[in-house]
Amino acid sequence: MHDYSKLISYLSQYGVSVSDDQIQKLDTYYEMMIETNKSLNLTAITEFDDVLIKHYIDSVTIVRDIDMTGTKSVIDVGTGAGFPGMVLKIIFPDLNITLFDSLQKRLKFLDDVISTLNLKGISTYHGRAEEAGHISSMREQYDLCVSRAVANLPVLCELCLPFVKTGGTFVSYKSDKGSSEAEAASHALSVLNSSIIKEDEFTLPNSDMIRNLILISKDGSCPKTYPRKPGTPSKKPL
Repeated sequence: MHDYSKLISYLSQYGVSVSDDQIQKLDTYYEMMIETNKSLNLTAITEFDDVLIKHYIDSVTIVRDIDMTGTKSVIDVGTGAGFPGMVLKIIFPDLNITLFDSLQKRLKFLDDVISTLNLKGISTYHGRAEEAGHISSMREQYDLCVSRAVANLPVLCELCLPFVKTGGTFVSYKSDKGSSEAEAASHALSVLNSSIIKEDEFTLPNSDMIRNLILISKDGSCPKTYPRKPGTPSKKPL
């Protein structure tokens, strides 16, 4: 078992306790990720201390701004190896989470993790956000959308906000370039009936990595024409 004291200490600052069973699940997840990473490129970060800070603690920094115990349904768009969605599910087991990605191989790994850890209320979805955002069972069905995807914020807004219920929130995990991206997203936000609530910039504990959580409120329904067809949001950002 690895040492998770930094994660436990971080969460305790925000009144979140972590059980031995949850730590065991995180450790099994880490071991499975490292083993699978030998044949499938899940992450360039593999040393435990780096994974703990840059993946695990980074995933839960949302507790700075969002009451996760009061959140019910979450979609993680571009989940990759499962960050932040899988970590949030393990720490907040009452969440109903959809892990969304365009690469089937990554989702096969996440399905294996879900099965091994016997997690309930979590599923994977393979597809393009431009298409899934028009499916009635997914469009405007989530209290919260999270994404650590690297696309620029105007693009992410078009891909992610259609999944969020009116009155819900989209949280984009950005770097120190987040503020400039937020400025560039003003038109997209206007078109998509949404607005920035807060930009929360900080340094990840025990690192020099700058993180900017951009919180966006879904103020009204997105026009039915959005998201546009696959590829268009990135080629012609709003």
